[in-house]
Amino acid sequence: MKLSDLRSPDGARYKAKRVGRGHGSGRMKTSGRGQKGQKARTGSAIPAYFEGGQNRFSQRMPYLGGFKNHFRKEYVVVNLRDLTAFAAGDEVTTAALAEKGMIRQSQVGEMLKVLGEGKLDRALKVTAYKVSDSARKQIEAAGGSVTLIEMRTYPKTKRSKTPRPSEAASAPAAAAQE
Repeated sequence: MKLSDLRSPDGARYKAKRVGRGHGSGRMKTSGRGQKGQKARTGSAIPAYFEGGQNRFSQRMPYLGGFKNHFRKEYVVVNLRDLTAFAAGDEVTTAALAEKGMIRQSQVGEMLKVLGEGKLDRALKVTAYKVSDSARKQIEAAGGSVTLIEMRTYPKTKRSKTPRPSEAASAPAAAAQE
């Protein structure tokens, strides 16, 4: 076999349809697009999921996940009853929880939320993004401490009408200094 003997299999290559090249070609006038309508016009590219303006199938079926909020915050939730696995004086973080096998290793970078279900009888140092009021009271009553990790906040755009409460409180103080 030589390089010049190589050929593509039958049906792999075919001549392109040359439309609008005169009556003799058999593809004149409408050029195979039929009569009028959306698909006859140029620039017509209707996606496969389009159903003529009807609410499409993927949105009608809730189990197909019609809408997903990309800005949703997902928390790794732990209750106080789960923290009894730690000894007194231990520090509770996502890394420590993963080490004890209470959460997956892939969840170490996620945000931790501690809820107050159950009883706590030992002093622990809890570091989390959110802690419920009942959990905070029980942790501090047992002699432990709660440290909140500050979440990144984004400044409001100039289109927003109402400032955040922290900005509203600082505005009169800034005006008094001038």
